[in-house]
Amino acid sequence: MAINLQKGQKVSLKKKSQTGLGEILVNLNWNSKPAKQGFLSSFFGGNQGIDLDLGCLFELKDGSKGTVQALGNAFGFLNQPPYIMLDGDDRTGAAAAGENLRINGNKIGDIKRILVYTFIYEGVANWQQADAIVTIQYPGAEDIIVKMDAYNSNNKMCGLALFENEGDQTFSVEKIVQFYPGHKNLDQAFHWGLKWTYGRK
Repeated sequence: MAINLQKGQKVSLKKKSQTGLGEILVNLNWNSKPAKQGFLSSFFGGNQGIDLDLGCLFELKDGSKGTVQALGNAFGFLNQPPYIMLDGDDRTGAAAAGENLRINGNKIGDIKRILVYTFIYEGVANWQQADAIVTIQYPGAEDIIVKMDAYNSNNKMCGLALFENEGDQTFSVEKIVQFYPGHKNLDQAFHWGLKWTYGRK
């Protein structure tokens, strides 16, 4: 069984032990190769593969803010601040495991909020053909599914899910699935207040 979140729906993660939630795994999988669209489409990028990147904005209780993502080699740390780590960078979508963010659920008391996002680093903004899906897993609980079931956007950035601290005991998770032109626009929409510069990987 799994919980399929609807847009705007919020659920609370259930703590199974006194120490915390354990490790929370946020997995992104997608279809890297869009369907063929005819001979002429190849001249206009229609058959171009898609490189989706998984990342997040974080805010800790001590006021620290930042991002965890492959861009800028900001892969994070699991057992020290920000207690969030990106496993790696799947440049093609071909890896069976996709991309994974790992959150140290035993450090709930140190984390205020986390906004999980994905963005198209390379390829056309065809979200429907990317067919991305996010699965949130943690010990002893049902999977939480966040489907990207809104596609009508040419923007390359998508806010996926918002984790928020609930009384230092657990996280609430809300499905966002909202599109933005870039990191700065996403930041502004959720009032994060980071300073952004252009980067490549």
